[in-house]
Amino acid sequence: MLDPIIASRLQFALTTIVHIIFPVMSMGLAPFLIYFTWRDIRGGAPVYEQLRRFWTKIFAISFVVGTVTGIVLEFEFGTNFAAFSTAAGELFGGPLAVEGMMAFMLEATFLGIFVFGRERVSDRLYLVSSVAVGLGTWLSAVWILIANSWMQTPQGYEIATENGQTVIHLVDPIAAYLNPRFPYMFVHMQNAAVESVALFMAGVAAYYVYRHHVWGYAVENVEFWEKTLKIALVALLITAPLQAVHGDLYARHVYETQPQKFAAMEAVWDTEGYVPEYIFAIPTDLSQLTDPRAKELFGIGIPGGASWLASGGDPTAEIRGLNSFESAAPPVAIVFWSFRAMVGMGFWFIVLAFWGGYRWYTGDLFEDGLLHKALMASSVLGILAVELGWVVTEVGRQPWVIQGILKTSAGVSPGLTGAEALTTLVGFVGVHATILALYTYVVARIIRSGPPGEEELNSTQNRQPEQETPSQGVVGDD
Repeated sequence: MLDPIIASRLQFALTTIVHIIFPVMSMGLAPFLIYFTWRDIRGGAPVYEQLRRFWTKIFAISFVVGTVTGIVLEFEFGTNFAAFSTAAGELFGGPLAVEGMMAFMLEATFLGIFVFGRERVSDRLYLVSSVAVGLGTWLSAVWILIANSWMQTPQGYEIATENGQTVIHLVDPIAAYLNPRFPYMFVHMQNAAVESVALFMAGVAAYYVYRHHVWGYAVENVEFWEKTLKIALVALLITAPLQAVHGDLYARHVYETQPQKFAAMEAVWDTEGYVPEYIFAIPTDLSQLTDPRAKELFGIGIPGGASWLASGGDPTAEIRGLNSFESAAPPVAIVFWSFRAMVGMGFWFIVLAFWGGYRWYTGDLFEDGLLHKALMASSVLGILAVELGWVVTEVGRQPWVIQGILKTSAGVSPGLTGAEALTTLVGFVGVHATILALYTYVVARIIRSGPPGEEELNSTQNRQPEQETPSQGVVGDD
């Protein structure tokens, strides 16, 4: 029978892997929707109303599915990790509760106005609703990442024993919630979300632009897709380089605060200096797939790059090896290869951004079929990179669920059996596979349907002007 610890970790990992897709889509879309709404209200070209209405549909479905899968995640703390919840509930539960009361309620309250109220409220209130929805989405990330970052770099607490159980008490909320890891995680995650959505938008738009300009097919609303591609490229030109620069700072912070995780990211077993940074690596034999060691791999690497990354500029700096730590090493192969793939995709996104920017500058953006194919092939790679980033973050922390305080094995529900854990794991695989398939189907249908046409836009532009509405700023005439 499967070990309940392994089964619980697999179940939580599966739930998180599926769930994170939907917050990435909603958080990444939020700034775009605020911009589209602002341009539409200012009386911009009709394409901005099309952009707002089209991408709002995908935002709304992402929000709904993300809410459902997120609730399941919170229940798992009680069903599979009750010991962790008992020990750290005072610290971990607070941010999750605030996230529900503050961020989620703000987002959910204004989402109805944003989705259904364009013809029923004033322009001002509608713009406020778009900002409130976006703010709620990002505030949710604030409190979730506060909870997770505290598990990476815990502080502001004291440990006590109550009724024979170890309990962690919150003694300094400022120190705990503004822990050293939080700003790194927040900036990296939010920028990654916008970058992922920009890649998705660019990939979808590139398909229709390619069909029209390269294949020569008639595409309805081709101007919409051309505008989408340009806006997505602007976002990529900003977020892709920023992610690399910030990732360098983030990795250095990990080296300083979680040296064992950093050693796993670089597959350094013995303490040494001048460690290479492999952007691309190939095992010289099959055993290195499951037991990678940096000095034995063949690939494209920067000599002393890992040491330079860790120290902030010294390629000869010493990196503490995994063999020097008392606790067991995390699953190094998972962490090492996930980190390689994430970094490799990050550099590819930079290439895509500048490639697209250059073709735009030369006037060939809509005629470069190879660029279109590259964007189409990369449309979901941003989300994959986010998934791999969380794999590095969570698997790299093992065997600790709270770094240096509580091990994962001690956080699992004590009464949970292997049969129970395996049964729920199998059930969760089926349910989440179904949810993901349905979400993909709905989003694909929205994309195939395309943006609203001129007739549909005209049918919704018959509301009374703001100055004729008695309750200006609250509700317009039906």
